[in-house]
Amino acid sequence: MLKKLRILLATLAFIAFVLLFLNPWEGAGLQLSFLAKWQFLPALLAANLVIIAVLVLVTLVFGRIYCSVLCPLGILQDIVGRLGRIGKKNRMHYTPSKEKKVRYIIWVVFVATLIAGLNYLIVLLDPYGLFGKMMATAGGKFVGTLVPVVAIAAFVVIAVLAWRNGRTWCNTICPVGTTLGFFSRFALFRPVINADACKSCHVCEKKCKASCIDIASKKIDYSRCVDCFDCLDNCKFGALKYRFAYKGDSSAPLRSGQNDNKMSGQNDNKMSGQNDNGRRAFLVSSAMVASAATLGAQKKKVDGGLAAIIDKEVPQRTTPLTPFGSESVKDFYKKCVGCQLCVSVCPNNVLRPSTELDRLMQPEMSYEKGYCRPECTECSQVCPAGAILPLTPEEKTQFHIGTASVNRELCVVEADGVSCGNCARHCPVGAIQMVSKDASDENSPLIPVVDEARCIGCGACENLCPARPFSAITVNGLSVHIKD
Repeated sequence: MLKKLRILLATLAFIAFVLLFLNPWEGAGLQLSFLAKWQFLPALLAANLVIIAVLVLVTLVFGRIYCSVLCPLGILQDIVGRLGRIGKKNRMHYTPSKEKKVRYIIWVVFVATLIAGLNYLIVLLDPYGLFGKMMATAGGKFVGTLVPVVAIAAFVVIAVLAWRNGRTWCNTICPVGTTLGFFSRFALFRPVINADACKSCHVCEKKCKASCIDIASKKIDYSRCVDCFDCLDNCKFGALKYRFAYKGDSSAPLRSGQNDNKMSGQNDNKMSGQNDNGRRAFLVSSAMVASAATLGAQKKKVDGGLAAIIDKEVPQRTTPLTPFGSESVKDFYKKCVGCQLCVSVCPNNVLRPSTELDRLMQPEMSYEKGYCRPECTECSQVCPAGAILPLTPEEKTQFHIGTASVNRELCVVEADGVSCGNCARHCPVGAIQMVSKDASDENSPLIPVVDEARCIGCGACENLCPARPFSAITVNGLSVHIKD
């Protein structure tokens, strides 16, 4: 019953997470974003003490339920592991393993880089962030960026480990799993071995995807146990029960008892006689191959069918642009886990993963494909890590994230001798005025001038500037955002 309930909840959670990142209908990301806020590391970075306290308390009471039911990457590992066992019901799929100290080394390095504000390991090891990159890649996003490469490589590594030996990545590399393992050692309720009832058949041990059961000593490593409850179903003798762990009776978890060598030998002979047809070939196909192949087949954009429109190129910005709701560039990149959820839900194609080494795969803003509309606050509503704080449209116009500057040599008024004023007409805060190039000449062409005190950095002027391939107006970010 417990296993069926766990599978049901995990299935519903996994489907919801897939829909969250693929955003198949308008507003899907907003409707399901509460799931992202219940992820451990984003909640920690957002200093959401209530969620952290709830997750720790649940772990202290029930064990690592989070890893089996609420972590999307953990559920993905279970799915892959399950696929690896199809048609091999009697096969002893997993091999028990001893405690691996390497996970604590990885955890210490991870925490040190987190404290230092170096988020390289966050974007590579956070399970929620990795899953987000995988789903965004599966949805055909980020073609031509580094995200698909990292996402596919991570999927291959994690999938191979799960296929071969279950939760290896979860219990050896994942810093969230290691953190929760500190608490799950003392869980009140957990699987317990009754030493008197155990026949030492080793079935539970060899089918434990967390490799945490040691039948020889009748012990379970609760820091690695993810409470999948598979062992309860695998034990034919009723020697494993999920119960209150501190009862002082004959079924105490640390009681060693005597091994039944006869039963063990009979079971081993039976299992060795099973016909093993060999390992299934594990093929990992890349959806990005097909996506990349379509790039060359895209239709050329034309202006009324008369002339090709040259795509805008990314300008050099003195300071990167981070979304409205982020307090500063430093704060944004210190908290961001690079899950790409804000990029996925952005309806204006403003956010994209950075290729700069100091913020690799973390989002940045750019205005070649759109601009940040004042009425849109979707990224601030879905960010689970506190890198983008929630905003209303009214509050958004009070923030200044950057300032526009004009390159008159690129302006079509100067370069082509035509009148324009596109930037001034579309500025939502009236920060751009068209003034005479020569005040003494009443027929002088009008050129744009930016009032930096009013400019909020939305990028409407840069995006709608007709100059190609570089806009005549470039918005540079502010290191610390300003609020009126």
